[in-house]
Amino acid sequence: MAEAGTGFLEQLKSCIVWSWTYLWTLWFFIMLFLVYILRVPLKINDNLTTVSMFLNTLTPKFYVALTGTSSLISGLILIFEWWYFRKYGTSFIEQVSVSHLRPLLGGVDNSAPSAATAAAGDADTSRQSVSECKVWRNPLNLFRGAEYNRYTWVTGREPLTYYDMNLSAQDHQTFFTCDSDHLRPADAIMQKAWRERNPQARISAAHEALELNECATAYILLAEEEATTIVEAEKLFKQALKAGEGCYRRSQQLQHHGAQYEAQHRRDTNVLVYIKRRLAMCARKLGRTREAVKMMRDLMKEFPLLSMFNIHENLLEALLELQAYADVQAVLAKYDDISLPKSATICYTAALLKARAVSDKFSPEAASRRGLSTAEMNAVEAIHRAVEFNPHVPKYLLEMKSLILPPEHILKRGDSEAIAYAFFHLQHWKRVEGALNLLHCTWEGTFRMIPYPLEKGHLFYPYPICTETADRELLPSFHEVSVYPKKELPFFILFTAGLCSFTAMLALLTHQFPELMGVFAKAFLSTLFAPLNFVMEKVESILPSSLWHQLTRI
Repeated sequence: MAEAGTGFLEQLKSCIVWSWTYLWTLWFFIMLFLVYILRVPLKINDNLTTVSMFLNTLTPKFYVALTGTSSLISGLILIFEWWYFRKYGTSFIEQVSVSHLRPLLGGVDNSAPSAATAAAGDADTSRQSVSECKVWRNPLNLFRGAEYNRYTWVTGREPLTYYDMNLSAQDHQTFFTCDSDHLRPADAIMQKAWRERNPQARISAAHEALELNECATAYILLAEEEATTIVEAEKLFKQALKAGEGCYRRSQQLQHHGAQYEAQHRRDTNVLVYIKRRLAMCARKLGRTREAVKMMRDLMKEFPLLSMFNIHENLLEALLELQAYADVQAVLAKYDDISLPKSATICYTAALLKARAVSDKFSPEAASRRGLSTAEMNAVEAIHRAVEFNPHVPKYLLEMKSLILPPEHILKRGDSEAIAYAFFHLQHWKRVEGALNLLHCTWEGTFRMIPYPLEKGHLFYPYPICTETADRELLPSFHEVSVYPKKELPFFILFTAGLCSFTAMLALLTHQFPELMGVFAKAFLSTLFAPLNFVMEKVESILPSSLWHQLTRI
């Protein structure tokens, strides 16, 4: 019986909520009709007469003060709304309306899902958010001591954020440590060193570890953070390579003896791959590009399954420096696959190769007259594909925005990835004659092909909405983060701006021309209420006088 009563109350409540949600117009007219019927008992006419007499006694100064106060209040609301939008990316009034008022008006689904369904939904949302905003290690990241610190010494600015450096510390602990490190004193010291926040403390710990043993990870830390030139870093990495190869051979023989040895071998493999990759990058920075290409190819053959380091992106950049475009195309054919995660390097390098075939003879005037050839159409489509993947890159390639040092981590499709790509590949685009001109003429056409408001992508999945927040964490504060898509101003900011301007104008006109504004206000009100008076006169003429008299007596 109690359950039946509860069910009836729930149905009644849902009906009332539904009526207020969808039949509010009918309720509004019913209320107006009742107020009009009861105007005699409620003495509405007398009250209106009293109010009109009171308003007629008011001076123009009152109206000036009223409109001025309204303008001030709406201006303050506008300033607060603009500040809230700039900081949080949404309107405060809209957020309060959606969060608090909408549930009261029945805007929330009444059918409560089960706990399992809710948990599954939360898990799916969490997985989607993580996959969209996953931060990747920058394959071409610079050396802290030889490059980032030199920038700080010259400019006094910190090129790396705390969030970025903290992610690097987590990467180092993942790649360079294992559970058995406590059995070896030098590795135990380095395990603590990777967790240390103070750079000088890390360097001191690395020297301490080297006093005990030839520790590969200690040499890595010194090469990354203490070496002030690439030449010094390369010498330290060569010492690290010698120590790392010995550890790798020993752990390779013992890897099948248990889980502990397997974890140790995995750690030694990561250390060896990291050292060889950084040595190849040193050779590339010192101008020995062919040697760097050979080292990268050998590394990819020796460890084909370690794709997490994205060594192929280092190889693509080095091959472009050699202008070995056929080799670049061969690498792209292997990694520009639908089953593999894309990157700005892959998409824009593919666009560069196709643009190279036509860019030297491309002319927008000639193309508009005769139309695009097949090769030009392929190049334009490749540019559109690249721009859809990362729309921030063209502004850096076309030097419409200034470049900064790339961070140690990037967010794919974000501003951080665009900076990292353009920092190393701008020279390759400049080397291809006409490539930047073709990009300049065609890149903005991409946005006419992408569905708006980005519910779905054209060639890729929809552009994630979390890139701006993640990029602000990765990039230094002195850099203006590129945002896509541009956020439209919320309705309430535009509304309060219009209200503030309108009331300020009324206050000024009332102060300057009080009599004229009074005449205008009376004419406006009479015109506004003219349709209502016309409707009420028609209603009085249609309804019988006896019925109308009985209704007014109720």
